Amino acid sequence: MAAFPPPKRHPYDQWSPDTRALDLVGDKWTLLIVRDLAAGPRRFVELQRVLPGISTEQLRSRLNRMVADGLLTRQRYREVPPRVDYELTERARDLMPVLGALARWGYEWTWGPPRDGEDIDIGALFRLAPGLVHPPKSLRGTLAIAATGKGGKPRDYVLHARDGEVTIEEARDAPEADARVSGSQAAWVAALGPDRDRRGLDVTGDRRLVEALLDGLSAAGLRNSAAA
Repeated sequence: MAAFPPPKRHPYDQWSPDTRALDLVGDKWTLLIVRDLAAGPRRFVELQRVLPGISTEQLRSRLNRMVADGLLTRQRYREVPPRVDYELTERARDLMPVLGALARWGYEWTWGPPRDGEDIDIGALFRLAPGLVHPPKSLRGTLAIAATGKGGKPRDYVLHARDGEVTIEEARDAPEADARVSGSQAAWVAALGPDRDRRGLDVTGDRRLVEALLDGLSAAGLRNSAAA
């Protein structure tokens, strides 16, 4: 039995697959939690860090509901202090294309420079990659990314392209990388924003791999691919 009761449901009471889906994932936080677990398991405090604006009780109750709905697994480890990891199930991973479609709509109709008061987490865009980026099936390789964020500390991400799909890992070195891209937070905002200005990024290695993956993560690249 969960330590905290799951939140009450407010079903749509309509026999339709979209309303059934929205009953599970249509609240403010569920899809963002799926996005932020796309790179692998996280602890509760790690999810709090990447989800600005969510309260401790909101996150706890949402995670309990997602476990009950079969969207997450909860793994407890016998450590001191106790450690609990949350991980996506296959059912939740099938939502990544939904997040990708939502991001494409956002790029088309809402995208622009950061607004005053908006939290900037470049990693949030990278974690969309499994649902957003669809490189040619012939393209294979590993891209290591370093993005300097809050406090001037770089965070590392690794994108793997294989068979037309992309997977992501976070917070690890990638000695096997075929290409590397690094930059400040401001440089990444410029590169992934509407103008796709990559002059501030330091790029080494396989340029074709870099262009394919960064195009898939940028508004300009998505517009070009839609027009082709």
